[in-house]
Amino acid sequence: MAHIDKDDVLEILGKKIHPGKGAVINLNMAKLYTTTSVEVPVIIERSKKPGPVILITAGIHGDEINGVEIVRQIISKNINKPVKGTIICIPVVNVFGFLNLAREFPDGRDLNRVFPGTKNGSLASRFAFQFAKKILPVADFCLDFHTGGSSRFNAAQVRVYKGDETSMKYARIFNAPFTMYSKTIAKSYRETCYKAGKKVLLFEGGKSMDSNKEIAKHGVDGTMRILSHLGMLKPRFVCPEAFIPSIIVENSTWMRAKYSGLLHIKIECGKHIEKGEYLGTITDPYGKFRHKILAPHTGHVINVNESPIVYQGDAIFHITLPPKIQDEELVEK
Repeated sequence: MAHIDKDDVLEILGKKIHPGKGAVINLNMAKLYTTTSVEVPVIIERSKKPGPVILITAGIHGDEINGVEIVRQIISKNINKPVKGTIICIPVVNVFGFLNLAREFPDGRDLNRVFPGTKNGSLASRFAFQFAKKILPVADFCLDFHTGGSSRFNAAQVRVYKGDETSMKYARIFNAPFTMYSKTIAKSYRETCYKAGKKVLLFEGGKSMDSNKEIAKHGVDGTMRILSHLGMLKPRFVCPEAFIPSIIVENSTWMRAKYSGLLHIKIECGKHIEKGEYLGTITDPYGKFRHKILAPHTGHVINVNESPIVYQGDAIFHITLPPKIQDEELVEK
């Protein structure tokens, strides 16, 4: 179990870290077929002054490189060395998936669907159990970084449960371009944080198997604003000012391909569009067919399918809806 004792000594994964000290502790994940151990580095930095414990994670899905890059920058720039309290960074939670450039664990399971895990379950479930028991308990605030799945590029956004005013407060401070109302998924890491009474923000931006500088900047800047608000950011850092308030998205809908073919995107993700605006085309490979894609309504494009080929019915644009239009609520992947 992770805990902080009366002398403010942090004990985690069997190691004790005193105030003012830092440590890199390896969470033993499992072994390869060769019996080589696979370990997850847990990077801890503590101030001499007491304060909150912030847990920053990425790579729960092993192919979501952009989230890993955000946490890497936080560490490399020493943003993770707090004025007070403790910052725990885990850039790659799913090391197995990262090594294989795959979303899932080697057992085929999505780690973000098996939390809080079980002691004697599948490999993914066992790891989730160890994480939930040995690391999560010490955290006060969790920041978890993700990207869009497959070829779908997400505009930079944080996701909060509608009606959770505490999360909304921190979402406004983080100030990603978009703040999405989204329910938690059963057995997800985010749901486990909620049930454990932890403050949590889930960030989505970019797409899997890709690293985007603009998305990484949104993630790092938002983290700095959170740390500054909590009094944890060192004075030498200039906290990035948020000039434009985050756009709150209550409802959204997927626009789907009417035809199969080659997809040609003509607009940028995050752009505000008007009804009837030209978004892209679908063509055949032979130069005989060309279908023009027009916006069905006014809104913001918050996700774009960047796959060069689509089938009829594939999701191609995710577009925000006015509050009065009811549609299926966005959920995290």
